[in-house]
This record gives sequence, structure tokens and C-alpha cells, in this order.
Amino acid sequence: MDTESVKNVAGLFKEITATTLIEIAVIAVLAWLAVWLSQRVIPWLANHLHGKRRLYTLALVPMLRIAILVIALLLIVPLIIEPTLQNMVAVMGAAGLAIGFALKDYVSSLIAGIVAIHEMPYRPGDWVEVDGVYGEVKHIGMRTVELVTNDDTVIWVPHLKLWDNLIHNANNGGPSLMCVAEFYIRPQHDAFIIRDALEDIALTSPFLQLAKPVTVTLNEEPWGTRYRLKAYPIDPRQQFQFVTDLTARGKQRLLELGVTFSEVETTQAH
Repeated sequence: MDTESVKNVAGLFKEITATTLIEIAVIAVLAWLAVWLSQRVIPWLANHLHGKRRLYTLALVPMLRIAILVIALLLIVPLIIEPTLQNMVAVMGAAGLAIGFALKDYVSSLIAGIVAIHEMPYRPGDWVEVDGVYGEVKHIGMRTVELVTNDDTVIWVPHLKLWDNLIHNANNGGPSLMCVAEFYIRPQHDAFIIRDALEDIALTSPFLQLAKPVTVTLNEEPWGTRYRLKAYPIDPRQQFQFVTDLTARGKQRLLELGVTFSEVETTQAH
């Protein structure tokens, strides 16, 4: 690098003094405090609201974080760099290239997070499946969404998955979540008796939400008959206990009726 280039680069920056460092530190601390307060005050306020107002209020948290960080950077940059048009264009161009190459996935996840806040494909309390992972949405951050699986495993899914994956939302912000218990039976049986027996199993479950319908569907396969018992638990968090209860008691009742279960590969059943 020649002397002229060194002078041009040096001309971009101001002289860093102790006062400048103190000002930068104050801005950073104030930005951190503002983010910290937003993460506590807004959820507290949201808990005093209901319905969509609560969801939209919670969605403000990541947006405020982005706004606070942008404002802090806009205040810090002029303290370090001479705020001329030429200098600012050079700095913004360099920053854009750095972000584009080094942080493109991170920035894509941030943008996808903003899209998720607007479109709301998932909310805290929803049971969703993203990229093969199924769990309850516990927290929506700027870059990722926190899922807790049935095995109590915490999984962080980048919002970037929005771009190229299907999102399956089982309850879509509501208290109703359909559960399905499946039974595979050889074809030599009375389908009406089996259907009625499975309906009774669901109607006598302690987890059943009585306001929702109970449905039994069946279809013939080369290996036998597949029955699907569909019903809704009282709370979406009870879905696994509910399916276990339906399956265990349903199997017991079918054995009492003398039916024979089909021996079929899982891939064939689906």
C-alpha cells in the first residue's frame, strides 16, 4: 500500500481520545440497558393483554432490539469516522460487503425473523414442526425460535428455515390440537363394531375435550385395515399422554373383541 493510500485510509478516522472512548462506552451501556428493559417491560405489559393484542405486543421485543442496535451504531460511527459524504459512502460500502459475505446467513435469519413477526406462522405456545423437529414454541428471538420437544430437549431453529421449509402448526395459536391414534388390523372383522368401540375409547378418556368431535376413519390396504382415531385433548400439552391413553386402551379393547393386528412394515402403513 503506497503513502497516498495510507493517508486516504487514515483520513477516514477521527483521533480517538479518552472522551471519545467514554462516549462510546456510555452509548453501548445505554443501548444494553434499553434492550434489557424492553425484554422485561414489554412481556410484562403483554401479560396484561389478551388475544392478538398480547401476541402483537410480544412481537415488538425483537423489533425494538434491532431498532436500538441500529440507533446505537448510528451514534457511535460518527464518533470514530469523519462524517463526510465520501467517508460514509466508503464505510457503508465496506460494511455492506462484509455483511454480505461473512454474515449473509445471519442477516437472512434476522430478516426472516421480521417476516415471521409480521406473518406469525408460529407464536409462543404453538406446537410446530420445522425441518423435521416437532415441539412447543417457548421463545421467539431475533434470529432463532426456541422449541422444546416432548423429550424436554431445547432446540433452536433459525428463522432462515422459513425460506425453504414447510412449517406445520398443530394448533395455530388456539387451544385445540387434533391427536391421532392409529390401529392396523387384519381384514376379517366387523368394521362397524371396531369403529364404535374406538369412539367409546375416546369418549371415556380423561384427557378428552368434549366440545370437539371424535372421528374414526378407516381405509383398506393390501395388508388389512388402518383405523385412525381422531380427537382433541383438553390442553395441547396433554397430546402425548392423550395418544398413549387412546392407544393403550384401544389396543386392550380390540384384543377383547378378538381381532388380529396386522404385521406390517411402518413404511407400508404410510
